[in-house]
Amino acid sequence: MTDQPAPDPTDVSARPNVARMYDYFLGGSHNFAADRAAAERVLELFPETGVAAQTNRHFLRRAVRYAAEQGVRQFLDIGAGLPTQGTVHEVVQTVAPDARVVYVDYDEVAVAYARQLLTGAPGTAVVQGDLRRPDELLAHPDVRGTLDLDRPVAVLLLAVLHFVSDDDDPWAAIARLRDATAPGSHLVLSHLTLDGIPPELAERGQAVYRNSSAPLVPRTHAETLRFFTGYDLVEPGLVETTRWRPDGEREAVDSHGYAGVGIHH
Repeated sequence: MTDQPAPDPTDVSARPNVARMYDYFLGGSHNFAADRAAAERVLELFPETGVAAQTNRHFLRRAVRYAAEQGVRQFLDIGAGLPTQGTVHEVVQTVAPDARVVYVDYDEVAVAYARQLLTGAPGTAVVQGDLRRPDELLAHPDVRGTLDLDRPVAVLLLAVLHFVSDDDDPWAAIARLRDATAPGSHLVLSHLTLDGIPPELAERGQAVYRNSSAPLVPRTHAETLRFFTGYDLVEPGLVETTRWRPDGEREAVDSHGYAGVGIHH
């Protein structure tokens, strides 16, 4: 959004950035030394983080394909990060070549990369926006110009809500997005949990993110389920990420995350 201060160029590469850390976990090349160092600290504590990032991408693919098969032709990917492997428009356009996708991120470096990567990709737009300001996001001319909010939209929130603190009330933001989208719209969500993780290990993992571009806010199953208020959860409900409609792709470990898809009634 326009009211954000211009980035200090020295800061951009000096401070770990969660989108670029995620890119590193996925094996991407869009990251700096500070991102790699922070990501390596996370991997020391949670060696399966890289696999969990892949697990999220696999869920994204399955959920996007599911929504497209239900007839959804519009996708709003909020907190998209760096669209490197298996991007939403590539997945969905195999089912529906006419589908339209808007990628949103509040990190200007991620947005700049995404614009570069998606130059010439039909039916796509990249928007700098903030989930915490849903009205501004929905009013953005590139969102309005690409999506018709009177028709169903799949809102994708993959591994992003655990970077929004309770103080920012992400539940209210999701409710605004829900109310602004037509019945039949989908909510596709995955969220980090530390349910079942020893507290001391959890605390050390969260400490790494305190010095990065966003804090880490894992949530319980019940807290994550609240995001689906006003939606009908599709089978099998809100489950471990690997257990959401597996399609035979090899999933090595538990992802420390929950995932689900809801349909706006």
